[in-house]
Amino acid sequence: MVNCSLLLLILMTSSAKPAGNYPSPIAAIALKLVGTITILAALIDFLVLVIPPDLVNRQWQIATASQLVDRGIVPLVGIALLFTGFWIESYVGNRSRSGNLILDLRFWTCVLSSILGIVFIVLTVLHPNNVRAQSQEALTQVTEEATQATSQLEQRLGAEVSQQRSQIDALLQDETRLQQAIESGQVSQDQAARIEEFRSNPQSIDQFLQQQAGQLETQLKTEIGTRQQEASQRVRTEATKASIRIAVSSLLLAIGYTVIGWMGLRRLLSAGS
Repeated sequence: MVNCSLLLLILMTSSAKPAGNYPSPIAAIALKLVGTITILAALIDFLVLVIPPDLVNRQWQIATASQLVDRGIVPLVGIALLFTGFWIESYVGNRSRSGNLILDLRFWTCVLSSILGIVFIVLTVLHPNNVRAQSQEALTQVTEEATQATSQLEQRLGAEVSQQRSQIDALLQDETRLQQAIESGQVSQDQAARIEEFRSNPQSIDQFLQQQAGQLETQLKTEIGTRQQEASQRVRTEATKASIRIAVSSLLLAIGYTVIGWMGLRRLLSAGS
């Protein structure tokens, strides 16, 4: 929408020149005013983002850098509108020339553009490092959670083995209870047959329970490892995407601001000398 409005104003300026250039000063004033307001509004927005600063907090740095880059195009558009207004003003010959750069709005705009270019250059380098450090912390946390889950699994399996051993011993010692459990469906025929085997060979109870616990432990550890691998991959993918998006966008903004700022200052200084 901004580009279409700008193009329309330029076409109005060009087509109106033979009729006395009446729309041109209005277009210049409008572009300069809108550009200035856009720049000031963006700077206020930037100040709100960075105040109060929390430079020791990596999460704050990452969030602030992402928001600054996402909104970084706004001042650039304002600068383009402002310089377009100055160009139209000089084209129609209505701009008064002043040799004092301190009073020239273009000079301070170029200074601001250069400063923003430096800021985005710093963000281009700083943000990927912060994202990398944060992803390492997240991966460490994933590993710790997996280790904790494995430790809890071993404790739970030990408790379940003890509980099952107690239940089997209780059924072996009370034939009436075993028959009631079979009739009620709590114990299947296969389980009842195995209990009878345990009665004739008590040493096989521990072997059976350890075998069952080992199979369950292997299955659960596999699931924990799979979840850990998926979580680690998700952390790496998100970190890579965020790092590339912000770094590339910040680099492009840095190039835009730096080129405008330095070229503008060089031309203004050469014209004033």
